[in-house]
Amino acid sequence: MFTLHKSARVLLLEPPRLYVDTTRLKHTLNQEFGGTEAELRVVTRQARDLVDSGQTASDRGHELTVDELVSHLHDAPDESDLIQRWNWWMGALDVSYGGYERFSVRFIRDEPGVNT
Repeated sequence: MFTLHKSARVLLLEPPRLYVDTTRLKHTLNQEFGGTEAELRVVTRQARDLVDSGQTASDRGHELTVDELVSHLHDAPDESDLIQRWNWWMGALDVSYGGYERFSVRFIRDEPGVNT
């Protein structure tokens, strides 16, 4: 019989770390929707937290990509700014699956080290 050391068992139980290219995401968000540096920073941070949580992968069955994320933001009403688009999508995910309200943007402070 094969026996695993207890630390090896823990490693096998931990889900794999997910990844989002935040540099590419921030650049793409700026190209597609514009926004202030603070707005881009906070949405990028929320997207990273969302991916890191593993919630979208668990709920939807696959990892979230930059292209897919941007596509979902394009589905928001045309007159929406970046923050409104993000919150619109978080609302849609929350209605569908629950538990996404915590990723919504509530306020933005444009100070060094905030929203990063």
